Amino acid sequence: MSVFEKITKRGTPAKATSQLRSDEKFCNVFSVPAGTVYAPEIYKNLRDSVPIIDAAINKLVRLTGGFHVVANNPKYQLLLDDFQSNVPVGAGRAGLALFIDTYFEELLTYGTTAGEIILSADGSISSLYNVPIRDLYLKRSKDDFNRVLVCKPNTADGEPVKYQELVVYSALNPGAGEIIGTSVLKGLPFVSDVLMKIYSSIGKNFERMGNLRFAVTYNPGNDIVDRSFAKERATQIAEEWSKAMSSPEVRDFVAVGDVNVKVIGADNQIIDSEVPVRQILEQILSKLSLPPFMLGLSWSTTERMSSQQADVLTTELWSYRRTLTPVIKKICDLYLRLCGNADGVAVEWDEITLQDAVDEAKARLYSAQAKALEQEGEVKNNG
Repeated sequence: MSVFEKITKRGTPAKATSQLRSDEKFCNVFSVPAGTVYAPEIYKNLRDSVPIIDAAINKLVRLTGGFHVVANNPKYQLLLDDFQSNVPVGAGRAGLALFIDTYFEELLTYGTTAGEIILSADGSISSLYNVPIRDLYLKRSKDDFNRVLVCKPNTADGEPVKYQELVVYSALNPGAGEIIGTSVLKGLPFVSDVLMKIYSSIGKNFERMGNLRFAVTYNPGNDIVDRSFAKERATQIAEEWSKAMSSPEVRDFVAVGDVNVKVIGADNQIIDSEVPVRQILEQILSKLSLPPFMLGLSWSTTERMSSQQADVLTTELWSYRRTLTPVIKKICDLYLRLCGNADGVAVEWDEITLQDAVDEAKARLYSAQAKALEQEGEVKNNG
């Protein structure tokens, strides 16, 4: 029985419930052998450890831009607009756009994500739920090879949820024969680990040489008295030096005899890390498809190069939009069907940048001018 038949014949459950919410710490969208590192945790730690990766993913989500869903039947447009703006999406937030932002962020980070449409007792959509990666379990349908089933969490046999119509699922660039997508962070753990080692060594070197440490050496003379009381004098010098260094005010250190004070590590030079760090950052940015200037990196570039990078980024963003469009359509289609309309919807995306709109306008102008010249030439030839 489908979800629509259940609503029509029996009504929905007494309260809005989720099919995919779990209290367990981990489930397994990625099956890994015992003792190995849980793959999603690697990507999460990567974003926590390398700020530029976290900033890049957040920027990709924002750059993908806004959208508006249009009902094919204009009579239902006001209802659809209200749904887009006010549907609860958890954590005190509302709006379909916020649900898609979180959905897209999870998709970029882990390569696979899902969401659930929660129904209320009267058969309407009460909220949208972003399924955590730890609660996501997938398997291929036995009856339809092309169909992927979302399963209940914490079930050993992978029991599919009853109402697959209430689940949206996406995989980013899955491999041949795979139902799990590929994270945009794939390939970055190694280079990021090298980058963090460089930053860690820089911190240790500055801790050693930036926070000055001193070597105080007392050399007793050839006199018998100096040699006899060398230990006592060294102890007195150490005490006086400690008092001078621990004092909150600047104090002079006075000693008698041959006393030598040197800064530990003052003669050493910190290895220049600019070149290796830039090489690693170039690898990271090439994977994330973002121009350096968008992340505050002031690398030298030409205006033409920046324009070409923006064009490549635009192509990437449209590719992501094609992945998200079916998800948006499925949610809004279901909403209108529950409202009694099955005419469907269309998703209209905003222009990515103003420059894109200008370029498109110029292209239409040049095409119109070329067409007018061609028609003028044909008229002259016929005349």
